[in-house]
Amino acid sequence: MGQEHTRRLIINADDFGLDLAVNKAVESTYQNGVLTTASLMVAAPAAADAIRLAKMHPGLGVGLHLTLVDGAPLLPVEQVPDLVDGNGRFAADLWLRGLRYFVLPKVRRQLAAEIRAQFAAFADSGLVLDHANAHKHLHLHPTVLSLMLDIGRDFALRAVRLPWESLALARCGGARGFAPAFWAFFLRPWLANMRRQLKKRGLLYNDLLCGLDATGHMTEQRLLQLLKCLPQQGLIEIYFHPATTQSPLLKKLMPDYEPQAEYAALLSPRVGEYLCEQQIMRGRFRDFTNG
Repeated sequence: MGQEHTRRLIINADDFGLDLAVNKAVESTYQNGVLTTASLMVAAPAAADAIRLAKMHPGLGVGLHLTLVDGAPLLPVEQVPDLVDGNGRFAADLWLRGLRYFVLPKVRRQLAAEIRAQFAAFADSGLVLDHANAHKHLHLHPTVLSLMLDIGRDFALRAVRLPWESLALARCGGARGFAPAFWAFFLRPWLANMRRQLKKRGLLYNDLLCGLDATGHMTEQRLLQLLKCLPQQGLIEIYFHPATTQSPLLKKLMPDYEPQAEYAALLSPRVGEYLCEQQIMRGRFRDFTNG
């Protein structure tokens, strides 16, 4: 196919299953827009509805959006007491929790059990696993990454998101703040480790990820700017958080996001026309795997 000389694009919606408004946006933008994949939160409130919709649209690539923060565990809290707070939800103090992942074997065992439970729930859904990533990109943490890859091997995991957005690309899209510099410099060793691990295991990953700096604000204008700046080759993922409306749950969890603007961007005729004019190949992760 000459893929090394072709711009290949994965357009993904995160948080599939979080809310009915997210699920409706995923279905609509896959049917009538440019969306190609979605990442499923298997323990989220609207996960069953998301699975139902995904089965109605088998061409949609669905992956696991491993959730270890901003949500509730799939396992009973008694089995993962060191992962949750007093309300039975994943604790939000990521730096402290991340340190505990490193140094406490009992915490790692609980983490491994929850990760396996989420992979198993995805498998039980009957959906084909297109890819995996983690909510808030927590798979950058070496312990989470190692467990995700080891356990994922038992569930035919073949592709993983690499959360890397170049400074040049972020600026092209109208960089909004500190995020590009943080990703470029402070997280460089973590990203290098992830690349090594993915290459070692022969897993597919994207060369670039668009949307890190503009998370929650991928408007039509920003998306068109980014598309015009894409490199001439490579596998690129652009991720979104679309919803048909900003429901009370979405407002609570992501008060500053613009889910309806992202929904509109994915349905934009201008975006669709540009992708056709430039002959940019859209697809799922599994469309770009070898063999």
